[in-house]
Parts: sequence; C-alpha cells; structure tokens
Amino acid sequence: MVASKSATFFVAGGAGFIGSGFVALLLETLPAATVVNFDALTYAGNLDNLQGLNQERHKFIRGDITDRSSVLDALTDATDVVVNFAAESHVDRSILSANEFIETNVLGAQVLLDCARERKVRRFVQISTDEVMGSLPEDTDTFFTEESHFRPNSPYAASKAAAEHLVRAAHHTFGLDTVITRCGNNYGPRQFPEKFLPLMIANALNDEPIPIYGDGLNVRDWIHVDDHCRAILKVVEAGRSDTTYNIGARNERRNIEVATSVLDQLGKPHSLLKFVKDRPGHDRRYAINPTLIETELGWKPQETWESGLRKTIDWYLGNPRWVDRARSGDYRQFYAQQYGIEVGAN
Repeated sequence: MVASKSATFFVAGGAGFIGSGFVALLLETLPAATVVNFDALTYAGNLDNLQGLNQERHKFIRGDITDRSSVLDALTDATDVVVNFAAESHVDRSILSANEFIETNVLGAQVLLDCARERKVRRFVQISTDEVMGSLPEDTDTFFTEESHFRPNSPYAASKAAAEHLVRAAHHTFGLDTVITRCGNNYGPRQFPEKFLPLMIANALNDEPIPIYGDGLNVRDWIHVDDHCRAILKVVEAGRSDTTYNIGARNERRNIEVATSVLDQLGKPHSLLKFVKDRPGHDRRYAINPTLIETELGWKPQETWESGLRKTIDWYLGNPRWVDRARSGDYRQFYAQQYGIEVGAN
C-alpha cells in the first residue's frame, strides 16, 4: 500500500468541489493522516467548503500551482502523496478564453511534477477527465476505456490531455510513481453553480429559467462526488504505477432527462426549461467503462442516481447561504454573458 494510515497528503485544489470532498474523506477514513490543502481560491475555490474539517490534521495554504517557490515551500520532504485536483475545469469558460486553462492545467501540472520529484514524493495522482477522449457515437454500445485515443474537442479537454502527457513523461523519464484517473460528470454538495446540475437546482428553487444547450439530447455519464472520491482513494492506496483508471457509475443520462428529474423532485414546472444556442464543439456523448477499477481495485459506486440526486437536492435546500454566496460576483457576469439570461430574472 503506497499510502499508510499516517500518510501526509498534499492536495492541490482542495477547496474546490471534488477536492474538498476528497480532503474530507481522507480525514474521516485515515484517522492518523495529515493533509496540506493548497488552493489558489479562484472563483470556484471556496473556503466555505472546508468548514468543520479537523484543523489539527488539515492545514490550508493559499497558493498557485504555477508558482514553483510557493509549491516547494508548502511541499515538505515528509509528503507521501500529491493529488492534483487543481484545474480550470469549465468548458464554456475555456471557449471564451483558453489562456487560464493552459497556465493552470498544463504549466501548473508540470510545476507540481517537478516539485514532487525534488521532494521525493512517493506517489503523484493526476485527476483528469473523460473529455480528453472526445465524443462517442450516439445509440451505440461503445464506451471509453483506458486505451481510448485522445481526441479532445475543447480547449479545456486539450489542456487536460496535455497534462496527462506530462505525467506520463515524468514517470518514464524520471521514474516518478504516477497514476492518472479519468472521471465523468460529478454531482453532489458544494459544486460551483455554473456547472449543469447545481445551476438547474439553484435556478429551479428561484423559479428562474433553466438554460439547456441545443436539443438537450447530449449524453453524460454521471457519478456522485463521494463515489468518485472513494475511487480516487482506492487508486492512491493500491493503484498500479504508470496506470490510468477510468471511474464511472454506468449512469448515462441525456441533459434533458437530468433537468426534468430535478424539476420533478422539486415540484417545479417543465416550462422553466429554456433552450439556448448550442456551444461550439459540444461533445454529443460520454460513456465510461470502469471495468478495470472494479475488477482490479474492488471499487463500486455506493450511490444510485436516485439516491445521489435526492441527497444533492436536499443539501442545496438546506444550505441557501452557501448557494447565495457562490452565485454572487463573478458568477453573475459569466452567466449573463454565456446564456443571455440575468441571474435573478424570471
């Protein structure tokens, strides 16, 4: 086992949606582990996500992964594992401007790899995405596997594919123990509300229009964030070096189906749906074959779509302050620019 119960973790991007969930899982399931949480706190990073964590074993440091000196200062020789969640991750934003995505997702990944080697870190885990593999045909039995070719169709996906190449190179050139995970669409509590599902929940709760790109028939593979984090921990502990693991819950849903499921659970009318112009290069279908991680590491999702969606909606219903704070400022400007709809306009 690479990571013992008393391991020291360096989690980059640990104040974000998935990263904060992983930090909480580490502190809960590894009672002697310590976590250094390194996050730049850009628009999607949120200190509210870290409320209630064990402060004796969790240290938060605000820093940018592209800043080598800051990373080295935070990354000690005692660090066992680096897990890199830090990324610009919203496709729509990458279409508006790719610069930030190249800086953080590519240069930042290389800086982390270099620093991990210098500090002699035992394992480096890169959190990637199924989007590096492009788009699958509709209405077929084809799925993304670990051997699928790279076919990124957005600046975001291209930047994540580039990062994977750098991780592979660090292993083969320098012998760094690296593992890559790729996952589909996550959902759950504390997700920044520009992403599809929390956007729908927040808008529906306020009786605001819910924007749906194109015809709404694009397919995504959905997984609850807690199941994703449990899978990552399995990979940290027992994954094979220089291996990629696809993580998926075998849960394909069309966007329109996701939207109507949310409206039905909230008792809201389908008339809130507002079809908007499709975004450029919109991938049609993602679907993951997670057989490798299921058979090799014994991971299975614990949440069904129904149970996970219910828990997610209940969390947003119970945390209106978090939602209001997240939907302020930069989010409002981006939302109006992207969809032509003002936040707060019925």
